[in-house]
Order: sequence, then structure tokens, then C-alpha cells
Amino acid sequence: MQMPEPNQTIISQRDALAQGLRQIVGKDWVISDDAQRRPYQCDGITAYMAMPLLVVLPGSAQEVQAVLRFCNEKGVKIVPRGSGTSLSGGALPLEDGVLLVTSRLCNVLAVDEHNRVARVQPGVPNIKITEAVSHLGLCYMPDPSSQLISTIGGNVAENAGGVHCLKYGVTANHILGMQAVLMTGEMLELGGAYLGAAEGDLDLMGVLTGSEGLLAVVTEIAVRLEPIPEVARVISMSFASVEEACECVGAIIGVGVIPAGLEFMDRKVLDAVSVLIKEKFDDRTAALLLCELDGTAVEVDALVGVVSDVAREQGAIELKVSTTEEERQRIWSSRKLAFSAIGKLCPDYYCTDGTIPRNKLPEVLNKMADMSRKYGLDYANCFHAGDGNLHPIIMYDAAKPGDLEKAEAFGADVLIACVDAGGVLSGEHGIGVEKRDLMTHQFTEVDLQQQQMVKCAFDPKDLLNPGKMFPTLCRCAEFGRMHVNNGNLRFADIPRF
Repeated sequence: MQMPEPNQTIISQRDALAQGLRQIVGKDWVISDDAQRRPYQCDGITAYMAMPLLVVLPGSAQEVQAVLRFCNEKGVKIVPRGSGTSLSGGALPLEDGVLLVTSRLCNVLAVDEHNRVARVQPGVPNIKITEAVSHLGLCYMPDPSSQLISTIGGNVAENAGGVHCLKYGVTANHILGMQAVLMTGEMLELGGAYLGAAEGDLDLMGVLTGSEGLLAVVTEIAVRLEPIPEVARVISMSFASVEEACECVGAIIGVGVIPAGLEFMDRKVLDAVSVLIKEKFDDRTAALLLCELDGTAVEVDALVGVVSDVAREQGAIELKVSTTEEERQRIWSSRKLAFSAIGKLCPDYYCTDGTIPRNKLPEVLNKMADMSRKYGLDYANCFHAGDGNLHPIIMYDAAKPGDLEKAEAFGADVLIACVDAGGVLSGEHGIGVEKRDLMTHQFTEVDLQQQQMVKCAFDPKDLLNPGKMFPTLCRCAEFGRMHVNNGNLRFADIPRF
């Protein structure tokens, strides 16, 4: 993984820059000490690290404006960061850049019960929104696995999904309005607290959602709230083969049922999880599906019957249906603890998130087995089956020379297989630095040029989160797809790294 060469002139000005930023946010909210900067060296993908030039924690939208304006005038790069749970290196700091952390912007500003809207700051953890409105019988539906700590600002940057996105949609489907600050310090007011993007206007809010901090820094979000479902039940379905489990996914959707969640776990995951939950899974089980159904009591009872019949027709060897909320939570615990459990099996793991059509699940999962043999690395599968959002967990040892590179190559092969199957590089983790050099496999030269031109329009100096999402020049040339120096794009002076 390569990043642009740090600007040594900027690095030499670190003390002066720190002094200028302290005048904006206060002396306690600029971190320059080596030991205190070290926890910010990486995000959730710990294979990649860099020490940020400075860490700044603004306490208001006005301070964000002033910080960006100051850095823009000085030509200093900015990397926005929420709680650092990104799994694509999207919040990887730069040695010559300021890491702008939104931790202090952590308030639920207002709740409108009647219109089912909440106004929140970007540093609010995802789960805190639901906690703030649950007494009203409301909730915020997008629920990434990191929802206990991932922030709503980071969710907007990555257009995060979660277990319930199959039925309820991803972050973009729940954002009604936002404030965002350009690198110049100018404030954008997008959408509306109740209506979302205005009819007839360009959907700039949609452009910013999922833009990974490359275009602007979001300082306030109006989110859509939903009623808490009257009843939710989960069915655990065991299968003797991965293929049968995959076929069942399509069969459930095919009969017209849209579950609230539909998750897949293979045998390796089940064995790892069983140690934590102290529950043994049937020895015959090669794969397990968890299907959550919600709605009114009458609706859910009917849906449980339909899905159970489909599962039996597809060869399920065991079915378990929750009858109480306690049972539902217990069944779900196996999925929620999956990644923690796998972490006990290996020193390190690498997880990616290509997304494919449901009918391609057996084909791509079989290819993964071939890739595992090719690279000599073990892997496990635990993913959002309902929308084909794969999360292969590739196990390696960072202390073993060449292991990380093999894991990266394994992951790249998985993503290429996803695109070749009619899918995409990312379902919810984003591109960041992890998938950056694979963009030419999914997008044409024209596609990438237009995306780069959008970046230029918002950030003409390329100071916001540079080095992310767009392919490096050497890889562009290698793939023969796009090259920013062909005269069609800005930034002809970007270093060749």
C-alpha cells in the first residue's frame, strides 16, 4: 500500500501550524505529542499505519469551518475521522496532514417525534440515536456491526449498511438533510429536515453520502426515524452444505418475503463462536442462516411459517425459531460475536466487502475455496446474505514475512470475482486505500474521470483526504484504463507513487 510522499515543507511547519490551530479550538484540543498521536495511527484496518502531523478536535461547526479555512490557506491536508472503525483505510492519517476528529461533536441536537426526525452532530455513535428516541417508540434503522462505537458522521461518509439494510435500506435512505463544510470553510445546507433532497435540485446530499470525506466535512445530519416494530422473531436455519444455504437465500426472497435481516455463517465461524456463547452447533451443519422477520404479530407469525417451509424445501436440517425477545437476542449473539471469535483463531485477519447478485453466491464462494488453496491462507465467511454483501475473513500473521501481501492479493481476487459476477467492489466498507487500485476493474476511464471531476469541483486543491478512493497513477498505467496526466483531468502535478 503506497501513499503520496509527505510534503517535508509542511512537516517542518508543524509547531507553527499547531499554534495556529490552538488559537481556533483551544490549547487542549490540538494533539502534537508523539505518544498522544499514536492511537490515531490507523483506523479499523490495522495493517496500514501512519502518524498524523497533528490531531485537532473541534467543538463546533464554526470551529470546523475555521480549521478548514486555516488549512486551506496554508495548503495543509485534512483527513476527517469519526471513531476510526473504517475497514478500508478511509480514515488513515497522513504524515503531512491534520487529522480532524469529530469526537466532541457528539450531541443529539433535537428530536421531532411527530415528523420522526432527529438532528444530530457527526460524532454521535450510531446506537445513541436509537437510545435517545426509543422511549418514544422510535429507532434509527441502519445498524452496522460497529454501531456501538461507529459515528453517524462516519456512517454518512461510508454510506454504511448493516444487518437490517435488506428491508430498511442503507444510510442514504435515512438522511433527510445535512450541513457540510467545504475545504474553503464555506458551509453547505443540503436537503431539509423533513423532505430530503428538494425536487428538481441536484442531489448534492446524495453525492456527499458515501464520498468518504473527499468532498466536505459533515457537521450536522437530519436523520429519519422509524417506529420500533411491534414484533421481531428470528429463525436459525442449519444446512449440511454451503450451496444449500446459498440457494435458500434466493428462495426466501423469491417467494416475496423481504426479511429484516438475512445473515450467513460458515462452519469455521460457528466453531469459533460456540466457544464464546457456550453452545454447540449440530455436527452436520456446514452453514447457518439467520433470518429476522418483523412487523405486527399476525404478519410475523405468517412469515415465520412461509420461511420455515422454504427452508425445509431447500434442505434445512434444523430450524430454531425465537419465541421471546431474550431468545431472539441469544440467537443473534452468534452473529454479533463472529468477528471477535475469529480474532481468537489467528494473529490477524483481513476482511473485505464485495457485493454480488444473490444467485451468484455459490459460484463466488466456491472460487474463494480455490483462492484459499492458491495463497495458502485459511478464511471464514460471515456476511449479509440477503443483499449478497460478502465479508470473507482472511486469516494471516502480520509477523510472518509476505503474509500480509498474500492476504491483500487474496482479498483483491475476491473483489475481482465479485465484479466479474456482476457485483461491485464495496457494499458498505467503502473504497479507502484498500480497494483504491481495483477501481479500474469496475469503472471505465470515463467513469473515473467524471468522479475525479466531482472531486475537483468540491476540493480544487485536493487537500481533503487525498490518496484515497482514486487509483494511484502507477496502477492506472498498469491497467491501461485511466491516467490523470492525459490532459482530461486536473492535478497533473500529483506525484507518481
